Amino acid sequence: MNDGLTFFDSDGTPVAYCVDGEAIYLFSGEPVAYLSDDSVYTYAGKHIGFVENGWVRDDDGMCVFFTENSEGGPVRPICRVESVRRAGGIRPVRKIRRVRPSKAVRRQGWSPLSGRRFFG
Repeated sequence: MNDGLTFFDSDGTPVAYCVDGEAIYLFSGEPVAYLSDDSVYTYAGKHIGFVENGWVRDDDGMCVFFTENSEGGPVRPICRVESVRRAGGIRPVRKIRRVRPSKAVRRQGWSPLSGRRFFG
């Protein structure tokens, strides 16, 4: 059984998950973003980050989330126990995506957006 990805923040708290390789949900079941190639977008079309080597990085190259299989990056905290995942809600209609920024240089530190703030 494929449980997908769990996204942990800088404290090791599970914040969001993705089971289909595309939609990202909070543990409440609220759809908050989606993956497209190596990018993360809100449903409003805003580019909010990049995915690389199991890390989600903000547009400044700082680490926002890690997954079980992330490589490189800052020291990962101990993962806390996952909350119960509520069934994913209905996904909003995707708006036209804004222009994707160039990838910033990967930085080793944690983004101040690590956690729910990342999704706006």
